[in-house]
Amino acid sequence: MDKFYIITNSDKDKNLTITGMITEYLKSHGRECQVQLASRKLNGPYHYTDPALIPQGTQCIIVLGGDGTLLQAARDVVRREIPLIGINLGNLGFLAEVDKQSLYPALDKLMTGKYEVEERMMLTGTVYRGDQMLGSDIALNDIVIGRDGPLRVVRFNNYVNQEYLNSYNADGIIISTPTGSTGYSLSSGGPIVSPGASMMIMTPIAPHTLNIRSIIFPPQDVITVEIGEGRRRQQENGLASFDGDATIPMVTGDRIEIKRSDVSTKILKLNHLNFVEVLRQKMGSN
Repeated sequence: MDKFYIITNSDKDKNLTITGMITEYLKSHGRECQVQLASRKLNGPYHYTDPALIPQGTQCIIVLGGDGTLLQAARDVVRREIPLIGINLGNLGFLAEVDKQSLYPALDKLMTGKYEVEERMMLTGTVYRGDQMLGSDIALNDIVIGRDGPLRVVRFNNYVNQEYLNSYNADGIIISTPTGSTGYSLSSGGPIVSPGASMMIMTPIAPHTLNIRSIIFPPQDVITVEIGEGRRRQQENGLASFDGDATIPMVTGDRIEIKRSDVSTKILKLNHLNFVEVLRQKMGSN
């Protein structure tokens, strides 16, 4: 690789110290490198990164921050189809595999082509009110449908491929990818899935029934979640959240249709830490 682009979370890289180290190292080895800061939300269709600023011919995007920064960058730049690699400046992450101690060896591997590219499936969620589309977005980790407002449970009516599945009261519902299975879904009792798999995981958040568990669906299915009526048939307010960031408001009767996206995120792997090793460290096993 010869042409790099850095997306930096300047809240985590104070004074752009690590950014400067990477830029200097790459340029000293005859590579091109440009930088874009991603700590403030943008106006317009993108969230933190403007993909139009990334030069044509860029071969690798280096994301400095953590898993959250990588999620934000992935959603913004996915249609550029440039592989990403994360440099973790915080706690051990599942997405950002390189830490500060292994920074230069990782850059050497990138420059000499010693890496693999993993395709990570994404989700598209589209919110409807009757026949009117209210909004749509994509997610690499998960789409969460939950309440908006007072702390009370919401009624959810769930369908798969337009066939009724079930209804229950809960704090929310998580539809996650395998990449997102180690995030919010896991903390809500969902299964851990290898990130290279292709499937969707539906996990309730604090359901008010004992027989509701996570369900795994094949990637070609379409999951629909409808906001049901509240107590005494009052209108409920909800939110569809994409990777814990962008949101689309919903009310009783609104529905969100979730399916596999037509785009995917390309993640560079250097075998510094594979998924099993990261999982073992996260779970505290020796």
